[in-house]
Amino acid sequence: MQLHQDYAAFQARDTEVVIIGPENAEKFKKYWDEHELSFIGLPDPEGSVLKLYGQQVKIFKLGRMPAQMIIDKEGILKYVHYGHSMSDIPDNQELLTLL
Repeated sequence: MQLHQDYAAFQARDTEVVIIGPENAEKFKKYWDEHELSFIGLPDPEGSVLKLYGQQVKIFKLGRMPAQMIIDKEGILKYVHYGHSMSDIPDNQELLTLL
């Protein structure tokens, strides 16, 4: 997972990384434990967060499309990138530059 590689750089910018995924809590925890991820992971099996932020689901492209967002400490959305495929994800350096 690319965010894990630069997690310290995000923390150095006073930024918390939160991953929200479609799995249930048990599957999410198992994945987190297997990959020893340091940041926060939140299961969203009903897609309630997905709907709040307009993340797309495309059945023919394996489900949820990637979405990266930067939300400031006041809860204001400062940046959003909605991926058009599972590989359409900004690299960490682009996100770090925005911070």
